[in-house]
Amino acid sequence: MSNVFSFTGVIGKDAEVRYLSSGQAVLNVSVANNVGFGDNQKTNWVRVALWGKRAEGNIKNYLVKGTTVFCSGELTLSEYKTNDGSTKTSMELNANILDLVGKKPDTQPSQTAPQNNHNAAKSNGYAPPPVHDYDDSIPF
Repeated sequence: MSNVFSFTGVIGKDAEVRYLSSGQAVLNVSVANNVGFGDNQKTNWVRVALWGKRAEGNIKNYLVKGTTVFCSGELTLSEYKTNDGSTKTSMELNANILDLVGKKPDTQPSQTAPQNNHNAAKSNGYAPPPVHDYDDSIPF
């Protein structure tokens, strides 16, 4: 059987690349995925890992906070105890696919940028992703 989990989400913290003692590279990024709507909306955080040569490439420069990504791969769930003694579950994805959706978020607003999203979509054919106000307290 195959365990494949696919989702789209927003990066909560810039990607980091580390090297194991074996020399293999691993890129880690935390991705938020909203489920439900209105008062029933919940944010699930998934830690995504990309391994090997794909982790060493230039993709790290594009995996920055606020970027929307599509992720697909093998999902694992891990339980851990918090400082207050409660048990939490962590979702981790070993990614086979990690694709950018849309464009890299602007670090500074453009002086010539249209004032509203509707005009931006008309002028350049791209409708920017919705602005999410995620706090920086990622649970892992």
